[in-house]
Amino acid sequence: MAGVRITKVDWQHLKNGAAHHTQDYPCSELVVRRGQLFSLTLDLSRVLDSEEALIFTVETGPQASEALHTKAVFQTAELEIGDTWTAAKEEQTENTITISLSSPSNAVIGRYLLSARPSSRRKHSDRKLGQFILLFNPWCPEDDVFLDSEEERQEYVLNDSGIIFRGVEKHIRAQGWNYGQFEEDILNICLSILDRSPSHQEDPATDVSHRHDPVYVTRIISAMVNSNNDRGVVQGQWQGKYGGGTNPLNWRGSVAILQKWFKGRYKPVKYGQCWVFAGVMCTVLRCLGIATRVVSNFNSAHDTDGNLSVDKYVDSYGRTLEDLTEDSMWNFHVWNESWFARQDLGPSYDGWQVLDATPQEESEGMFRCGPASVTAIREGDVHLAHDGPFVFAEVNADYITWLWHEDKRRERVYSDTKKIGRCISTKAVGSDSRMDITGLYKYPEGSRKERQVYSKAVKKLLSVEAWGRRRRIRRASVRGVWRDDLLEPVTKPSITGKFKVLEPPVLGQDLKLALCLTNLTARAQRVRVNVSGATILYTRKPVAEILRESHTVKLGPLEEKKIPVTISYSQYKGDLTEDKKILLAAMCLVSKGEKLLVEKDITLEDFITIKVLGPAVVGVTVTVEVLVINPLSESVKDCVLMVEGSGLLQGQLSIEVPSLQPQEKALIQFNITPSKSGPRQLQVDLVSSQFPDIKGFVIIHVATAK
Repeated sequence: MAGVRITKVDWQHLKNGAAHHTQDYPCSELVVRRGQLFSLTLDLSRVLDSEEALIFTVETGPQASEALHTKAVFQTAELEIGDTWTAAKEEQTENTITISLSSPSNAVIGRYLLSARPSSRRKHSDRKLGQFILLFNPWCPEDDVFLDSEEERQEYVLNDSGIIFRGVEKHIRAQGWNYGQFEEDILNICLSILDRSPSHQEDPATDVSHRHDPVYVTRIISAMVNSNNDRGVVQGQWQGKYGGGTNPLNWRGSVAILQKWFKGRYKPVKYGQCWVFAGVMCTVLRCLGIATRVVSNFNSAHDTDGNLSVDKYVDSYGRTLEDLTEDSMWNFHVWNESWFARQDLGPSYDGWQVLDATPQEESEGMFRCGPASVTAIREGDVHLAHDGPFVFAEVNADYITWLWHEDKRRERVYSDTKKIGRCISTKAVGSDSRMDITGLYKYPEGSRKERQVYSKAVKKLLSVEAWGRRRRIRRASVRGVWRDDLLEPVTKPSITGKFKVLEPPVLGQDLKLALCLTNLTARAQRVRVNVSGATILYTRKPVAEILRESHTVKLGPLEEKKIPVTISYSQYKGDLTEDKKILLAAMCLVSKGEKLLVEKDITLEDFITIKVLGPAVVGVTVTVEVLVINPLSESVKDCVLMVEGSGLLQGQLSIEVPSLQPQEKALIQFNITPSKSGPRQLQVDLVSSQFPDIKGFVIIHVATAK
């Protein structure tokens, strides 16, 4: 009897896609998840005899080998889901046979070639059936990335849009972000990011063999999302100058960035800041099947020398002296958390892991950060892999202010305005609300347990193991003081001070505040007050000084006085950045040498409203109405609405807005035709050369067509 040949393969895309939660990937190849059955149907040249088996080969990456677990050869037998690839005959009719295949739950992820031959045919006569893509599987209890909540899997793996929290601690703003992991080419691009990494370029076969491990894969992605060492995806820029690229605040999602990088032959995309790096990394990791969320930390420390203090140097007006201030405290910083087991650390440290693609400090010779176990951060176990000391400092460092005198003396100044690591936030599961997760990172501020963890972390930071190399803990410069080494806590002054906003700070309007000073003593006091104001980036880096004034204030016993502070629109309009942030500082010099620094971070508010006029249904056109207002006291021309939303419209929509008179409102309508059901995020930005972008978003619940 002639040998049987395989003449055709049906990958059963619909059935497998539904079972593996991969039906939304638009690629022609089958996409499945590891540790789970999938089926395919083969057309044969004749019926397969009962004693005949089919022998399958799967291989991934260059120089695939069974020794590296990047190749497997197996034949149809009793189906078992376990540590090896297996196959079994499901059903046979005439000349077709349906086969169930299963991969191990720790299989290497990536693009595989599948070949097969009947056992009656000689070796090396395999028929190449085609390629399929294997992803991590949060639905599989044996997979390291298993997440035991369907609601959370829907949010952290399958949701293709989200919210990133920005602003300042007392005025947190939500910004929409289109992750778009199911958009055209995105899965292919995410796999190519792995292939462009230095580890792959140096030793491709070994690199691919490590792709079974989420610790390894996420650490590679953390380095590759920034461009600092490796022609990665996004180039950072924090100087407020974005020539030759896109202002980081103009991105509305990850899709355009990833597609630009890929189509531009892996040339880094200009420009990103922390939320852009986090948004892109969230897209990549969700796309590969790892549950991931975006996390914002308000008053986030960047501790360059690992002494757990952010040392800020100011002059007699409270202005930051940048040449001395190497540490910084950002208004907010955005990173990612991914959910997986830590086989390298033990089960106590399973769960959420911090990953940060923003290039801040090198880790093992590359700009990357993590994965660092959130549990390890909370417990002060900073010696554990990876980058625990840096993340611990981001949420726990002290903020210490020094007045720098002209004779190069420094003097500690009392400032109670800032605590590091506040309002750590992420989008809630299944809703747009903000979820505060500060308690996952640290015990309550000032509690006994928090002090114990801090002391434990300091001891571990001083040990060699924490850094993997001996570090000079103290610097020979003006800096480098451990919190426990400070001889005396700075004395609380006999006055208090606070900036109060008298009217909501609105873009395009004058700012009206008051500095409220209170005498805490029963004796009269004279206070010299030096007030300064500057436009700043969200990193609190000053851009331009917009205010400097001095006052002498006499305070009677227990008296409170208000010093009015006004900044006109004309004072700040030329130097305001897209961050829309202003920092006010008042250095209060009290008799007897006491000093108090009062600071206030202000984010200017803006306004846009979006309404959907009617029910949203797949394949049916619906009208969207947007209400905008010119925030300025001058007319503006050439405004444009930029619109984006996965599953709502293809690519981006650009709509011209008619000229707007000062404070004029306008209603703009446009149509969208949803292509996917479920909750969908529509982003609408009002863009003008005369003021920073005004950003808005709305969630549209799209029904399936009847």
